[in-house]
Amino acid sequence: MPFVSVRITKDGVSREQKAQVIAEITETLQRVLNKRPELTHIVIEEVDTDNWGYAGMTTTEYRSQQPG
Repeated sequence: MPFVSVRITKDGVSREQKAQVIAEITETLQRVLNKRPELTHIVIEEVDTDNWGYAGMTTTEYRSQQPG
C-alpha cells in the first residue's frame, strides 16, 4: 500500500490542481511500480507561508522581498 505525502505552501492552490496532483501521482505509481490505485494513498498538506522557511527567513518574508 503506497503512501505519498506532498507538502506545499498554502497560497492559492485550487481543489482542481490538488485533484490533478493526486491523479498523476497515483498514475505514476501504477505505471512505474505496478501499484494498485485503489490501495494508493496521497496526502497533500498545506503549510502556511509563515510556517515554511528557507534562506534564513519565512516564505512570507522571502516573497515580500522579491521583485514583482
